Amino acid sequence: MRGPAPRPDRAAHARPHRRHPARRPRPRRYSTRRPHRDPAARPAVHPRLVHLAAALVAVGCLAGTLWGGLVEREVALAFGAFVVLGELTRWSGEPGHRAAPLGTAGSLAYALVAADAGRPLHHGPAQAVTVVLAASLLGGLPQVRRGGTPVLDHLARRVLTVGFAAACCQPLRARGVPEAWSGTAQALLIVVLLALTALCDALLAAALARARRPFGAALREELRALRGIGAAVGATGAVTAPAVAVAGLWALPVFCVPLLLAQTSLRRHEAVRATYRQTIASLARATETAGCTPAGHARRVAALSVEVGRDLGLTGKDLTVLEYAALMHDIGQLSLVDPVPGGATAVLPPAEQRRIALLGGAVVRQTGVDARVAAVVERQADPADGQPLAARIVRTVNAYEETARRAGPGGPLSALEELRLTGAAAYAPEVVAALARVLSRGGLSLPAPG
Repeated sequence: MRGPAPRPDRAAHARPHRRHPARRPRPRRYSTRRPHRDPAARPAVHPRLVHLAAALVAVGCLAGTLWGGLVEREVALAFGAFVVLGELTRWSGEPGHRAAPLGTAGSLAYALVAADAGRPLHHGPAQAVTVVLAASLLGGLPQVRRGGTPVLDHLARRVLTVGFAAACCQPLRARGVPEAWSGTAQALLIVVLLALTALCDALLAAALARARRPFGAALREELRALRGIGAAVGATGAVTAPAVAVAGLWALPVFCVPLLLAQTSLRRHEAVRATYRQTIASLARATETAGCTPAGHARRVAALSVEVGRDLGLTGKDLTVLEYAALMHDIGQLSLVDPVPGGATAVLPPAEQRRIALLGGAVVRQTGVDARVAAVVERQADPADGQPLAARIVRTVNAYEETARRAGPGGPLSALEELRLTGAAAYAPEVVAALARVLSRGGLSLPAPG
């Protein structure tokens, strides 16, 4: 009896087993794109929405003015000339400064004015927006011809702010509310209207921030500016309206002169600050001239440090101290007998880094610069948990710039990964995260040398 046929040998017909090589663990790349959007890394309101709202308001007001006709033309012409003069004398100031304080004051005054030498005025919010917009466009033409900055954001802010102020004031004036109240109540009402209008303008300016700063930081910077020229602009606009109601249109040139003088003083102040910064930048380039650091290193570190500082909420004088300290963070290398190869101080032992930082702080103190700048330079090599925020930013950005420059084309991501893996004792995690956000908004590009 024959048994079952033997089965063919499976091993002879089976596919040869391929031994998979051991998979190497992929290096964990430090992604600068977070799964959830950080509301602090972008404006709370998209700039295009602000532009669209301003365009709709402008078109609606222009159509309403053309339909009903221009009333009180001499008053409209006088305030329009006031705004044109303000636009012709505007200048490109620093963030948070009013580029056209005289034009802003004239626009606010026309939105609030209720009478002309005792004669009641009947123009509504639509005519106020239309006259201000036409005057702003006319006064901004020379800026555009000279290749000035785009005025789209400026016009959007002007239209929406004037529309807001006129929409709040004109209905109250039509009902006779201000005239029925006492002097104290009228003054309080004007203060409230000014505060709301200033807040509206600050919110719009923060949303339209061209540097793509976090909304909170940009808003704080705008609100801080209200304590300076912003308060003068609001007060001039609020006082000009009742002055015209009592004295007529002759009050416009009277209130125009003080603000022009204040604007001239601001221009001189800006010129002095620019000269001071150029002096510090020239001092910082001494390390490049001596061959201690690569060309443009201090400038690149300063520019990136300022953006990281803005992302972390620094404004005003704190941001200026950060910029000056970043420009002169390597000044201590001038005191070294043997230069550091390539000026790369981030790879030196901690004791050597502290010695160079202390030498740099001593040099900065001899220059007469703010003592806080010297303190930041001295403490840039301290452990991260004991450093001030400005020193943490300078140390992190300097290490990133040196690492990314050595790494070549793939430098930004690898440099960020190296900073993250180094640990919180050397580089503060919140500063590394802010640096990643700033670089992601700029496309992870390292500033060009030179």
